[in-house]
Amino acid sequence: MTTDSPAPSRAPTNFLREIIDDHLAQGVHQQVVTRFPPEPNGYLHIGHAKSICLNFGLARDYGGKCHLRFDDTNPTRENDEYVRSIQEDVRWLGFDWGENLFFASNYFEQLYGYAETLIRAGKAYVDSLTRDEVAAFRGSLTEAGRPSPYRERSVEENLDLFRRMRAGEFEEGQHVLRAKGDMSHPNMKMRDLPLYRIMKAHHHRTGDTWCIYPLYDFAHCLSDSIERITHSVCTLEFENNREVYDWILDNAGVPQPQPRQYEFARLALTYTVMSKRKLLELVEKKIVDGWDDPRMPTMAGLRRRGYTPESIRAFCDRIGISKHNSLVDVELLEWAIRGDLEARELRLLGVMDPLEVVITNFPEGETVTLDAPLRPEEGEAPPARRPLPFSRRLYIDRSDFAETPPSGWFRLAPGAEVRLRWAFNIVCNSVVKDESGRVVRLECTYDPATRNQGADGRRVKGTLHWVSADHSVPVEARLYDRLFKDEEPGSGGRDPLESLNPSSLEIAAAARIEPYAATLPAGTRFQLERVGYFILDPKDSAPGRLVMNRTVTLKDGWAKTQEAIDPEAVRAERDRQRAEEKVRSAQRGAEAPLSDAAAALVSGHGLGPAEARFVTGSSALLGLFEASLAAGASPTTAATFMAASVQTVGGRDALEALPAASFAAVATALTKGELNASGAKAALAAVAAGKNAAEAVAENRPVSDTGALEGAIASVLEKNADAVSRYRAGNKNLIGFFVGQTVKALGGKADPAETRRQLERALDA
Repeated sequence: MTTDSPAPSRAPTNFLREIIDDHLAQGVHQQVVTRFPPEPNGYLHIGHAKSICLNFGLARDYGGKCHLRFDDTNPTRENDEYVRSIQEDVRWLGFDWGENLFFASNYFEQLYGYAETLIRAGKAYVDSLTRDEVAAFRGSLTEAGRPSPYRERSVEENLDLFRRMRAGEFEEGQHVLRAKGDMSHPNMKMRDLPLYRIMKAHHHRTGDTWCIYPLYDFAHCLSDSIERITHSVCTLEFENNREVYDWILDNAGVPQPQPRQYEFARLALTYTVMSKRKLLELVEKKIVDGWDDPRMPTMAGLRRRGYTPESIRAFCDRIGISKHNSLVDVELLEWAIRGDLEARELRLLGVMDPLEVVITNFPEGETVTLDAPLRPEEGEAPPARRPLPFSRRLYIDRSDFAETPPSGWFRLAPGAEVRLRWAFNIVCNSVVKDESGRVVRLECTYDPATRNQGADGRRVKGTLHWVSADHSVPVEARLYDRLFKDEEPGSGGRDPLESLNPSSLEIAAAARIEPYAATLPAGTRFQLERVGYFILDPKDSAPGRLVMNRTVTLKDGWAKTQEAIDPEAVRAERDRQRAEEKVRSAQRGAEAPLSDAAAALVSGHGLGPAEARFVTGSSALLGLFEASLAAGASPTTAATFMAASVQTVGGRDALEALPAASFAAVATALTKGELNASGAKAALAAVAAGKNAAEAVAENRPVSDTGALEGAIASVLEKNADAVSRYRAGNKNLIGFFVGQTVKALGGKADPAETRRQLERALDA
């Protein structure tokens, strides 16, 4: 694994790095091996960039390796186009997997073998229920499921049916291979998990060799094991899948040590949709111009819009890694690209809405070639310059002229004097209008002595950008803005497409740009002074037809004002942005400054900034927190549990709708040790489904029966005799494995601390 950018001396620590540090120190692993495992069913987006930077970054920083593995187990949605685009995006972002390119389809034969192993062990069976029947038999969060009538088929019958499934004897939906789980398990994913289904579809790599395909949960963990992944890092929505991940590895006979799954918060951006399904809908309904439309959050779209890999890596570094989901302001991404482009990209002049200016005292037919710098750096040797033609007929932007200017107007107006960037001072003497009264031309005079500020050093307050009418070239300027007008598209259960921004693309068809732009190849980035950052469209721009995409405005374009922006104001804005970024960095994850309410929770109750922001995110959430404190819950426990419960109850809206007293009862039980973490989550899920809080707490209390705990420990140790031998030979860090297995054996209701104590006693006996 390599990267185009130099590795940082040491990245900021986070919980994943602490885990890895501990594993390396204890000798659990000799080398860190991570993986980025996309499904090739769409284009990568900015959320994937966070995972790419994390997985490849961990491998880089620890001298390990990162695999690129395509989890291609659903042939109806996957194709080679997506495979190629994903590889291109990862390379563009600055990472290289070297020889470590893999596909889950590489392992189809091995995965099939593991499935037969489970059948032979009596831990998997061929089920013949219909899809609707399977759903009905699974039960609910408050009601145990029922075993399938096909669950007790013999090993021989299951093997025969499974092999006939592979041979293509059955139709889709007729049979499915399922694991024998616990139909009363609080995690419904553990209730007879589907492992294989019949799909008579052409696979983009294996063709028609297979007509049965493994489910993602089955293929993913086993692929990790086959590749000897040490740290399987995924986003929080897979937290409930961890028990599935472990169960399959525990029962399929994979070699030790097994990989372990760790979850981190996925990226959520304001004014942005990350759902692949919704992004595909945007493409298929032609709301956007393909996956690489510059308004899309895809890597291809961001690249075409002019974003740089450096800016995206810097953005991912700044938002950091957390265990709790939060919403990141898209302005931070825009700040990252401005900061990256500011110091290194070209500076050119152009106008979006041309207004003709005639310099009446400049000779007809003559041209003065001015000398202007291409970049803002000082001390460049030799200085990068470009010729800038000045003639009698010019264009300025219409917004830079006001016939009746407001107070504080420093741009052009009748009788006013302004400076043309890199040129001369001009004075507006008269205004020419058409029959409708619209201004069509300004007649001005220039002062030849003011070239390069002039010998007298006379300065004026306003500086305008301009181009020569006779030398400038036409350009189609595509002014992109945010695709959605709502901060959280789709919140409240609405369709995100209901909040599309009708002004997400405006085309300045009459725009003009200085002639130097015509010498630049497609894909060149530059700043149009006082307008914004642009890129010559890599797809549509060509000699003779320039097309440029606006990457980002010079400052927050979402709050456009009519205030004049002279160069001094632009510099002041950049200084302000730098200062704000320092504050963000100091406040964990470069997020917005704390509100007064959040700051009070940090100082008064010891909450972290992220938890304080979440708790004060709405009056309903704050009500849950305050009710928890009144009931005796620890502030940090209540806040952390609240943030971690969003996925448990089905989203933030569902969390906010919970009765405050019910949430407080669960949080208080967690504080007092009456519930462990998994029990508290199960109890809250039951509350969300309508169960009385007291009953939910009572049903999910840790097992207090000493005999039950001892029995579970004995069973776990008996099933894992090899691990017991390695523990007693000195590998004491395996205690975590035994605790996890015992807690799972008791349905998550064992107290981890007591379990650990009894396990250590049993193992050391």
